[in-house]
This record gives sequence, structure tokens and C-alpha cells, in this order.
Amino acid sequence: MAEAQSGWNLNRRRLLQGALAATALAAVPRAIRAMPNSIAPSAALQRLMDGNARYMRDQIDLKDFTAGRAARALAQYPIAAILGCADARVAPEFIFDRDPGELFVCRVAGNYMNVDILASLEYGVAVLGAPLVMVLGHTNCGAVKAVLQYEKDRKPLPGHLQMMLDAVSPGVAEAIRQGPADQLNHAIEANVRYNAQRLRQAHPVIAKAVEEKRVEVVSAIYELATGQVRLLQ
Repeated sequence: MAEAQSGWNLNRRRLLQGALAATALAAVPRAIRAMPNSIAPSAALQRLMDGNARYMRDQIDLKDFTAGRAARALAQYPIAAILGCADARVAPEFIFDRDPGELFVCRVAGNYMNVDILASLEYGVAVLGAPLVMVLGHTNCGAVKAVLQYEKDRKPLPGHLQMMLDAVSPGVAEAIRQGPADQLNHAIEANVRYNAQRLRQAHPVIAKAVEEKRVEVVSAIYELATGQVRLLQ
């Protein structure tokens, strides 16, 4: 009987110690705890590109979407915040072969930055700790094509579509002035670079994180025909 009582006391002590340890961990500020996304920007980018390589080979990892659901209900730790186009053919979670909770994605036709998008990306960086921000455009972008067409015929678009053109236009203005032979692709890349640069200079949150080398902002193009994500220099 004494032996059983001793064993029960020992188990209770261990249980209490475990509970105290969990409580102590929860009390540690997030900034000094190692989070799952506490990785270098270069490591985050490599994970994305490795996933895209699997996607191109049609060898994506099998996923159990129920696994980790309870943990994800409590927190998210994205390795990248992505500003992408709303185009239905461009789904970052698929083309980078990432699990739920790994990408913090903001999508709008023409992948341009406005105040709402900026605030969301700041949340991804400052609150969720994403070490990488990617502006992801894609080939044959309808929003950029619409801007180029508007520059030719000046026919206004219905509803609020004109507001989209006005938001995308600054990113392609230089490409329009230069008038290269392959104007569409040149304009698509110019728009991506333009918005990436705006993000690098977006004070106080993202610009500071970039200056401190905690975050990197990169530009990329998704090739619709091949599935490849191509980084821009």
C-alpha cells in the first residue's frame, strides 16, 4: 500500500512539474522563443524553390490535412508572406508545395501593393514572424494586359475595374515608355519589381526588418505554361 502511495505521489509530482514547465514556456516572450519559422530568409526561399521543383516534377508531398489541425487552431508560423495575383491559375500553396499555415498570402489582380495589402504584409512580418516577403507575378497577366490595352485605346472599363488599372499603371509605366518588342512580359516583370521595391522601402515595419536583415523581399514570376517560379534579379 505504501509502495502504491509512493508511486502515485511520484506520478503526481511529475505531472505538476510538466504543467509548471508548460506554464513557464508560455510565459516566455515570443521574441526570445525559437518559433518554427525562426529561419533565415535564404532558408525560407530555398524551401519555396524546392517545393516548386517538386511541383514541376509532379512529385508533390502527400499531405494529411487533418494532421496538425489542432495546433494550427492555436497559432500560425508562416515561412513567407506572399503578394500574388488573384488569377485562379496561380495558387501559391500548390506551386510551392507547402502545408497549411506555411504561407501568408495576399492576392489581388495585378499583384500591386496598396494600404490594405501593406497592412496585411506588415502583420505577416511583425506579428507572425515571416522571414521572407515575395511579390509573385505571372506570365500572361490579365491585369497588366488591360493596362497596356487601355494605354492604346483609352476606353474606360466598367465598375471599379478602372481603379485596378490605376493601381497597376505605375508599375508598368516605364515598360510602356520604353516600348520593347516583348512589351507584355517586360511590363509584367517591371510591375513585380516596382512593388517589391515599394515594400523594401515601406516604413516603419518592413523597411526596418529588411535593414536589420531579418526579412528579405524578393521578386518572382510564375510561368503558367511550365509551372516554374523564376526569381528576378
